[in-house]
Parts: sequence; C-alpha cells; structure tokens
Amino acid sequence: MGAAASYFRHIKDAVVTIFDGMAVTASHFVRKPYTIQYPDRIPVRVQDTLPFRYRGILDVDMEICTGCLACDRACPINCIAISVEKIAATREIIISQFDIDMAKCMYCGLCSEVCPTGSIHHTTEFEGADYSLESLIRRFIAEPVVAYKAKKGPEPDAEVAQLLERGMKYVEEWAQPGSDKPAVAAPSKPGTIAAPPRPTLPPRPAPVTAPRPADGGGHDDGDKEG
Repeated sequence: MGAAASYFRHIKDAVVTIFDGMAVTASHFVRKPYTIQYPDRIPVRVQDTLPFRYRGILDVDMEICTGCLACDRACPINCIAISVEKIAATREIIISQFDIDMAKCMYCGLCSEVCPTGSIHHTTEFEGADYSLESLIRRFIAEPVVAYKAKKGPEPDAEVAQLLERGMKYVEEWAQPGSDKPAVAAPSKPGTIAAPPRPTLPPRPAPVTAPRPADGGGHDDGDKEG
C-alpha cells in the first residue's frame, strides 16, 4: 500500500509541476514583451541616447589637428601612430601618418584630455566588431596634410570654425571635474591656523674616544736582563 501511494503521489507532483511551468509560460503571451529588437525596431538610436563624454570609438578631425603629438605621448599602450615632419622654410608641420589601433585601445580617454583643440575625441559609436584585427586599425590620412595652426583672431573658415568650436567644447567638458576625476585639494584660506612645525631634535654629541697610552712606557716581556 505504501509503494502504490508513493507512486501516485509522484505522478501528482509531476502533473502539478508541469501545470505550474506552463502557467508561467502562458502568462508571457498576455504580457508586454521586454525584448527590444536591436537595432532595427527601436524609436531612438542607442548612440543618440549616450552622453557627450561617452568613451566610444576614437575619431580625429584632421582639419584642426596641430600635430603636437600630445595624444601619442599620453597613450599608455602606444595604440596611436603619428608621423610628422617640420618644414623649416615655411614653419609648417606636415602630418603623413595618423593611425589608431582600436584593437589595442582601452578607452581611457587620456589622449582626448591632452589634445589642445579637441581634434582627437571619443564618439558615441561602440559597435567595433570586425572580422580581423587589421581592419580595426583606423587610418585618418590618405596623403600628407598640413597641420592646423591657431589663428590670432576668429577662424575665417566656417567649417573649420565649427569643428574647432565642437573640439573646444569637448576639451572643456573633459576639464570639468566629475565623478571619474580626482578631487583637487583646495588652497588654504587666509586666517587658517597652520599645523605647528615638528620639533627638531638637537644634534647628538660626538663620541669621546679615550687616548691610547704611549708605547715607550712599558717593558717587553720577551726582553731578558743582562
């Protein structure tokens, strides 16, 4: 009797478990789906919802690049390769190579912080998947170009002025302190009491060495009396 009761109890538990699972599954037929059909069936592109300082794939506006090599020196993993040549006669800088290996980039943003014009900057683009590592090397120069030189007055070229305005906005955004920036210690205000100086210990006196006795005052044990 006990074995038969256990057998039918197991059948009952299996049926109840199946109905519990099917009830959860059936409830999703009447619920609003949570899955978003990316990227075709979304009202707004994900890239358009990201903040201005998002660290996406790097881009370079060669029209305002000064060829200062600051980004190349700031990169901790050497994923930026730049070749420049200074012309002494015209005082111009010719940039012949500007490559960024996105396969090595760790998106730290150090290159963007030191750029004086905001030429190199992170974008909101994050889809960098490709079929080979070589295709992830972004080459921004097809033929040598003259580096940008800042004007004393306003920029006459409207297109370059627009790029420069955007770049300077990017630089100012990076200069603003944020949650990912280390806090800068504020200077001490006048009237505050400074910490007392640490007392200095007096110098130790030099050790005194006792004078050694003269050699002529004693007798040699090895000498014999005549």
